[in-house]
Amino acid sequence: MAHPGYTDDKSAVLARLKKIEGQVRGVSKMVHDDRYCIDVLQQISAVTRALQGVALHLLDDHMSHCVVTAVEAGGEEKREKLREASEAIARLVRS
Repeated sequence: MAHPGYTDDKSAVLARLKKIEGQVRGVSKMVHDDRYCIDVLQQISAVTRALQGVALHLLDDHMSHCVVTAVEAGGEEKREKLREASEAIARLVRS
């Protein structure tokens, strides 16, 4: 594989991660400032949803790039990429 599926929108992925990083720092500050528990939990939920959004975006890129390429190649590469995708989906569902 020449490059990951997200290469074309890498800057957008990095921007989303930078925003999430800021949200996590905000949660830390909330705890430091003894903010109300429910407010902290609400922000943690927002961070979790944001990370899940990035994960789904990366999974979609993986499926449309890496898996499609492997399926076209066939053989063991096809089986390996399909197994990897299935395991990634299972991890996301469990999280």
